[in-house]
Amino acid sequence: MQTEMSDLGIAADRPLRFAMVTTFYPPFNFGGDGIYVQRLARALKARGHHVEVVHDTDAYRSMTGTDPEIPDFGDGIKIHRLRSSTPRLAALQVQQTGRPGFHRKEIGRILGDRFDVIHYHNVSLVGGPGIWALGSAVKLHTAHEHWLVCASHILWRDNREVCDERHCFRCVLNHRRPPQLWRAGGHLEQAAQHVDAFLMLSQSAADNHRRFGFASPVTVVPSFLPDSPPLEQPSVVEKASRPYFLFVGRLEKIKGLQDVVPLFDDSLGADLLIAGSGDYETELRSLSQGRPSVKFLGRMEMAELRLLYQGARALLTPSRCFEVFPLVVLEAFREATPIIARDLGPYPEIISTSGGGLLFSDESTLHAALHRLANEPQTALEMGLKAKEVYDRTWTEDVALKAYFQVIQSAAMMTGRDNLAKTCGALL
Repeated sequence: MQTEMSDLGIAADRPLRFAMVTTFYPPFNFGGDGIYVQRLARALKARGHHVEVVHDTDAYRSMTGTDPEIPDFGDGIKIHRLRSSTPRLAALQVQQTGRPGFHRKEIGRILGDRFDVIHYHNVSLVGGPGIWALGSAVKLHTAHEHWLVCASHILWRDNREVCDERHCFRCVLNHRRPPQLWRAGGHLEQAAQHVDAFLMLSQSAADNHRRFGFASPVTVVPSFLPDSPPLEQPSVVEKASRPYFLFVGRLEKIKGLQDVVPLFDDSLGADLLIAGSGDYETELRSLSQGRPSVKFLGRMEMAELRLLYQGARALLTPSRCFEVFPLVVLEAFREATPIIARDLGPYPEIISTSGGGLLFSDESTLHAALHRLANEPQTALEMGLKAKEVYDRTWTEDVALKAYFQVIQSAAMMTGRDNLAKTCGALL
């Protein structure tokens, strides 16, 4: 841990200065980690703090071969988009060494000693563990996946099953990725000494990190959704001709939809609406042939999704691998929609905490859960209301930011930054 005993001239009564450091950030992003960083940055900015984002474009460009148009977000957040003329080589260098390479000087110059808090997120291809040493501030790291203990990020052994013991070299080859040389030594453990607090979004993620050998102390903090006004449009529940279940997310094999689609036959009397796209879409469309109740909607905007959530009997979250804390769960709970989830990862604790849904472990229990909520609208309504009640007191922006500033306050006190600790205390 850091032991610097100076506030670097920080006044206790001014807004704080945050740096968010991450590999993916919109529009250069695939999943929830980039969206989470953007939402956190905007929430802090809306409360008067200064926020800058440092993120890597090489990883996204090397994976997709595209360079997306950058919109004007208009949120007042300064974004440093790192890029090189050889994105594949730049990304490979970080992946192999676990250290910032092509952009090290630029990252060091940006971070410097200008910030009160440097918050690292998915740093797998922006600098690996070596990036934690750059800059001077209270340093946090949020684990959005299991990258700290797994080269494939998702504890999905040999690209075919949930991991329960290490066979890392063989596994990474089966994922068609080059082995990471830096994982063979003590680089992660040494670099972790630069981080003041490691944050986990679920107890399941914390337990998995400990089980797979991550020794640094961790703190579980709540995920959240940004504050948003109620929808003024009528809910699609008033328009739907029959019950429907909803899936929202990337269409990948590990998301488990192939276990769900075959159950949507004439006997269920309900539709499956799939909102999203991905590299497994062709296989899922083939599997759904002859099943008119399965409908592919493509990618949708959040306003459209909110209407779909409101009308659904339940959101389906059948992931075959360990999730950390999917944002789609909170999106459903915000609209008083329950979930049907695989009994894996964070879902048992989510259901236990909220009462907002049902768990399944195999085809039989999934079939029973679908039939129950398809035929018992009152049960679905009651579960959804429980989910919304717990969401309002556990996963809102205000609740999450209070926990966030408590973590920063604790880290500031631990490192002798008294003014920062006082400022955080005033914000609680």
